[in-house]
Amino acid sequence: MQADPGFYGPLPYNPAWMWCGVAVLALVAGWYAYVLLSTRTAPASSPAPVRPALTDLPALKAAYLQRIHDVEREAAAGNLELRAAHQQISMLLRGFVRDATGVDATRMTHQDLLRHPLPAAADAVEALYPAEFAPGPLPSVGASAARASAAVSAWN
Repeated sequence: MQADPGFYGPLPYNPAWMWCGVAVLALVAGWYAYVLLSTRTAPASSPAPVRPALTDLPALKAAYLQRIHDVEREAAAGNLELRAAHQQISMLLRGFVRDATGVDATRMTHQDLLRHPLPAAADAVEALYPAEFAPGPLPSVGASAARASAAVSAWN
């Protein structure tokens, strides 16, 4: 007989709880292993991969020259406001620079382009600035398109 009838010994736990704990520990260990293995750098002895040319420059030039011509034609037809046409021409020129060099010129100011080694783009953008931002009379869209086309055509 028991001396104290109000005292009960510890109850055994269900074995399922032990397996749940083991499973959680295994998941944590697996997660750490995945993170460590997926973020390893390649060994230094492996050769550097050969990169192909970034773009086919003649095809890129042709595509952007056509787009500039399309904007000029839309402005001449009256389907596009003059300032919007000038702004689109500038964005096309900047997009060409981005696609040809990998430098995101779409967000660069004229001063940024001058600091970067992109003198042809900087000169063309400088010529387009008055048409985009000046309050006075706008130059012709044809002149801006010719300037941008010349910059794209002369790119090498």
